[in-house]
Amino acid sequence: LYLMASDRLARGEAVPGVVGTQMTNMAVELAFKARGVSLVRARVGDRYVLEELERHRWLLGGEGSGHLLALDKHTTGDGLISALQVLQACARSGQTLAQLLADVQLFPQTLINVRLRPGQDWQANKRLREAIAQSEQSLQGEGRVLIRASGTEPVLRVMVEARDATLAEQLAQRMADAA
Repeated sequence: LYLMASDRLARGEAVPGVVGTQMTNMAVELAFKARGVSLVRARVGDRYVLEELERHRWLLGGEGSGHLLALDKHTTGDGLISALQVLQACARSGQTLAQLLADVQLFPQTLINVRLRPGQDWQANKRLREAIAQSEQSLQGEGRVLIRASGTEPVLRVMVEARDATLAEQLAQRMADAA
């Protein structure tokens, strides 16, 4: 997604914003911000990315899974079209993929799945809310916390992203234990 937007910017095209998901790495968001491109986060799923793209009237969005959308090319996360756009950007620039993505140093992410009991209301869990607040304070804007119920299985996804991998692991485990 970053590469597709960067290629358009290099060709003088306007890219006012892109749509990622809740799982889009914070480093990608910061790299876009440095280039003057807004990033809006949608729920996980390319249908939600599409909804946000249409709402903002933007062209580019996608998920880390590779489901990338370029609404001036297609309206689905077609892997072949996405791959062709990435290859085209590399060919145009004369640089490797690694060179083109050098500005994006991904933050380490820790994801822990916590099994939920039937009927368990994780949102009402005071210990978890306190652990979330403490974790966010510990990150001091240098990472983020994402807690969400899976849409496909009875688990709570506890994710922490931080510049420091050890800190991400510690905070994620603290919240998982509180859940």
